[in-house]
Amino acid sequence: NSGVGGVINIVPKRPLDEDLTRFTGSYASDSHVGGHLDVSRRFGSENQFGVRFNGSLQGGDTAIDDQERELGIGAIALDYRGERLRLNLDFISQKESFDGASRPFTVAPGVEIPSAPNGRTNASQKWGWSDTKEQSALLGGEYDLTDAVTVFAHAGGGRSDVKRMSDQVPRILNNAGDISNTPGYYKFNVDRSTADVGVRGVFDTGPVSHTTTLMATTYQDELSRGINNGPEVRSNIYHPVDVPKPAINAPKVLRVSESQLSGFALTDTLSVLDDRLQLTLGLRRQNIESRNYNASGSVSSRYDDSATTPLVGVVVKPWEDVSLYYNYVEGLSKGDVAPGNASNAGETFAPYESKQHEIGVKYEHGTFMTTLALFQIEKPSGEIGANSVFSVQAEQRNRGLELSVFGEVAPGTRLMGGVTLLDGELTDSATAANRGNKPVGVPDVQANLWAEWDTPWVEGFTLTSGAIYTSSQYVNQANTQELDAWTRFDAGARYATKIEGRPTTFRATVQNVFDREYWSGVASYGAFSPGSPRTLQLSATVDF
Repeated sequence: NSGVGGVINIVPKRPLDEDLTRFTGSYASDSHVGGHLDVSRRFGSENQFGVRFNGSLQGGDTAIDDQERELGIGAIALDYRGERLRLNLDFISQKESFDGASRPFTVAPGVEIPSAPNGRTNASQKWGWSDTKEQSALLGGEYDLTDAVTVFAHAGGGRSDVKRMSDQVPRILNNAGDISNTPGYYKFNVDRSTADVGVRGVFDTGPVSHTTTLMATTYQDELSRGINNGPEVRSNIYHPVDVPKPAINAPKVLRVSESQLSGFALTDTLSVLDDRLQLTLGLRRQNIESRNYNASGSVSSRYDDSATTPLVGVVVKPWEDVSLYYNYVEGLSKGDVAPGNASNAGETFAPYESKQHEIGVKYEHGTFMTTLALFQIEKPSGEIGANSVFSVQAEQRNRGLELSVFGEVAPGTRLMGGVTLLDGELTDSATAANRGNKPVGVPDVQANLWAEWDTPWVEGFTLTSGAIYTSSQYVNQANTQELDAWTRFDAGARYATKIEGRPTTFRATVQNVFDREYWSGVASYGAFSPGSPRTLQLSATVDF
C-alpha cells in the first residue's frame, strides 16, 4: 500500500487444520433470503494440501420500497504446506444485481439540506437496475532458504464490471425535497494486476534482534467508462413520482485513465530486552505514473512522480500488559479519481504525498484490550464545483483522539466499540474563504458501542445490542451545507446449542430499532444517502 491513513486488507478464508462443513440460512425484511456454505478439507499423507470453498446466494425484496436484490459469491482457496515451501491460490467471483437501485443525493448550492426521508422510501425509478460483477485471482508462495531467511512472491489480478440504467445522482433542489435527475445507461470497467517479490530474514547483532524485509511491488489498473443520458426527471424524496422508462441506448465504453504504481521497500525491526523495546525503521522508493485519455483515445494529461519516503515506529512495553507506541509514515499516493457524478468522471489527478503521526498506549490483559491514540493525517482534498467538475484544489489536516475497547469486561459480558474526536481543517484552498473550514464528510465525533451478555437463566442464550453516533458533517468545503447528527440503536439475541450432536446457532437482530430517519454520511465528493430503515435479520448456522 503506497498511502497512509490505513488500508483494508481482505484475506480470504484459508483451509483449516480440521474438517469443516457449515451452512447458514438467512432472512432479512422484507423478504430477502439466502444461504451460505463453508467447506474446508485437508488431503495428503501429511495433510499438506488444503481446499476451502465459500459460496453464498441471496435474493428477494429488501427493506427499501420497490427494490429487489440478488447476490452470488463464490470463493475457493487452495494451499500447499511443505517443510520449506508454502503455496496458496485464491479465486473469488461475485455478482450483485438490483432492481429499483437506489442512488445517493447531492444538493443544489445555497439550499439547506432537508430532513432525511424514511429509509424505506425509494426515490429512484422502479425501472432502474444495476449489475455488478467482480472477479479476482491471486497466487502466492514463500520458501525458507534457511531457518532464518524466507523468500516470497505474489501475483494476481482482477476485473470489475458495473453497468446500470437508473437515476445517476439526483440533486435536491429545495427544502421541500424536490429533486432533479438525469437517468442514464452507465458502464464502468476496471482491470487490475499486481505482483510483489521479496525476502524476509531474522538475525542478531549482539543483544539486538532484527526482522528485516526487502520487497518490490507493482500495481496497474485501467479504467474505462461510458454513459448515455436520458431526459430530465423531476421527483421528490418524500413522495416519489413514477415516470415511464426512457429509451436509452447502451453506451460505448472508452478507456478513461490508467495508472501504474511501483516501488521498493526496506524495513528493519530492531528488538531488545526480550522485545520490550522495538524500533522499526523503513524507506520506500515509490513511482506513480497516471495517464488520462480523451474520447479519441489520445493522452490528454499525464503524471509521473517519484518519492523516497520514511517510516519510523517505536514500541515500548514498560509492563507485560501495557505498550506505548509512536509511528510516523510518509507515502506517495495515487491521485484522486473524479467520481461518477462529476462531468469529468474517471479523470485521475496528480499523485500526492501524505503524512501521518500517531502516538498511543495499548492495554491488553486476557481477553480484554483497550487503546488510546492521538493521530494527525495530512492529505489533499477534492470537491465537485458548481460546474459539476471534480477538482483537487485544497489540502486538509485531520487531528484526532481515538479510544477503543474490545473483549470481556466481566464474566459473560463483552464490549466492542470506540469513540473518535476529530479536528479537521482545510489548511489550504484555492478558494481563500474556505481556508480554515472543515473538510467534507469529517464529523467532530464518531462513536459506536456493541455489547453482549450471556444470560444466566438459559445456557447458550446471549443478548446483544449496539449504538452508533455520528455528529454533523459538512457536504461542501464552504461549510454552508451540513448533515445533522444522528444516532442509531440495534438489538438482538443469539442462541447456541446442539441439535442431534451438531453445533447450531440461531441469531436475530433488529437494525435501527426506533426506525430513525437520518442522512447516514457523506462521501468526499459531497453525495449522501439516507440511513437504513428498521430491518429484521434472522439466521441459523449448523455444523455438519
